[in-house]
Amino acid sequence: MASTNINLNMTSVENREYRLGTIIGWDGKASDLIKESAYDERSAKKHGGCASKGAGCKLCELHSPLNQETMCSNAIVQCQVGNLTDCALIDHSPIGCSGENSKFNLSMHVGLKRRGKPLQNTLNISTNLKEQDMVFGASEKLRQTIRDAKERFNPKAIFIGMACATAIIGEDIDSIAEEMEPEVGVPIIPLHCEGFRSKHWSTGFDIAFHGVLRQIVNRHPTKKQNDLLNIVALWGTDYFSEMLAPLGLRVNYLLDTASFDEIRQASEAVATATFCDTLGGYMATALEESFGVPQIDAPQPYGIKGTDEWLRAIAKVVGKEKEAEEYIESEHKRIAPKLAELREFFKGKNGIVMTGSAYAHGLISVLSELGIGHDAALVFHHDPIYDGAGKHQDTLKELVETYGDIPHYTVSKTRAFQLPQLLKRAKTDFLLIRHPGLASVAGHLGFPTLTMGDEHIPVGYEGILRIGEMLKGVLSRTKFNQVLKRNVKLPYSDWWLAQDDPFYLTHHPEALNDLPEPRNLKFSKGKESNSENA
Repeated sequence: MASTNINLNMTSVENREYRLGTIIGWDGKASDLIKESAYDERSAKKHGGCASKGAGCKLCELHSPLNQETMCSNAIVQCQVGNLTDCALIDHSPIGCSGENSKFNLSMHVGLKRRGKPLQNTLNISTNLKEQDMVFGASEKLRQTIRDAKERFNPKAIFIGMACATAIIGEDIDSIAEEMEPEVGVPIIPLHCEGFRSKHWSTGFDIAFHGVLRQIVNRHPTKKQNDLLNIVALWGTDYFSEMLAPLGLRVNYLLDTASFDEIRQASEAVATATFCDTLGGYMATALEESFGVPQIDAPQPYGIKGTDEWLRAIAKVVGKEKEAEEYIESEHKRIAPKLAELREFFKGKNGIVMTGSAYAHGLISVLSELGIGHDAALVFHHDPIYDGAGKHQDTLKELVETYGDIPHYTVSKTRAFQLPQLLKRAKTDFLLIRHPGLASVAGHLGFPTLTMGDEHIPVGYEGILRIGEMLKGVLSRTKFNQVLKRNVKLPYSDWWLAQDDPFYLTHHPEALNDLPEPRNLKFSKGKESNSENA
């Protein structure tokens, strides 16, 4: 099934923007983005290149003169391999690059609790580079830190995470890893995850998966666990075990909160599935190409249709078609009364999803099953293709064909300053958000918000009901958010709040030259300024 060849002999990973054509800026109808994402639709032969501007076939994107990020590839590595239970991560960097480790330590605790595992702290350590290290090099400091990590944590593997600073001075982490591995007696895995390597943090997932695939996953398994299914996931609650039990399957979660041995056995699994094709595509494709573990070709397990097809695809691989159909039929009957009740409650309601791309498509599927309208969405990036060639991997196309078009479909990296315009033009009663930074801004703009702290809440049949009940509680806070809006001071000028286009600065970059001095800008606060932006 796989269409790409992932080279595990190399220590570095090709960026998503080069490998998949990832973009981080676009605005229009979802159906138009689907068409533009197809090679033939943007090819020079048929259309004269990208908007007639050249002969290439790269998907056109909107470039903002202002950029804003919440994390980078280095941070993603911290939250992935940094959340393994018995492996250590060395941040080969100034101490500031480890600033998010406290947050990821909390994620580790929460994730372990959700999976029923003993609580522990992350096994992370920083080389704490100073000015003289940047001038004279930090190789010896890294060698000592490897020894310190071994002594302090006694890990089963040690990862080295590159940072922007160490990439700039040309630190050779590959050679040092190879040199030190015999001394410490465990795999030492270099990760080329410097922040400026990629324009979107999702490349960091691929880098983390690449490292464990190269040096931890068993290349030559002597057995096959025909009841073991890999699920590439984040820290969410273990809802998948309940979903897959009727098929006689156990879940092997990759990568957060996993152990060395759990990762190692990934090549023994009967297949690999995921809760999000954005996250799981690289891992699943590599396991298929290099280890012979098939990846499941099915829609994501959200909404009734998606969950039905996901279960059927897994059942076909393990020879449990009859059991799957019995389970699907019983679940349809079980949720029908409550689902009908929720659909009645949500009649006439509209919502906006603001999350990562494929995950957003899954969440919109769930809203659609609840009868909630969706005329707008914000995703943080868009991949025209994914690793692998499954016919269901075009999650945006799957969404539109199943549940209808999205008139205002925006691709943008968590740029909070665009929210006033996005919300002004959309018809919505609430927001469904994955990242809490956006939630606070949306709340101050007057919109009740459900922040998805547990990534697995919406999966499966029960996930539809879980989301429905949570949204009922969110909508009860509508009046609170309206009061908050009237009394909050926003960090935006009245000039910006008056704009209707979230990409105004992209379309009119000259406006930045015409703005008054900051001391003369009038910033909105209180009832008068905000009432116009309801």
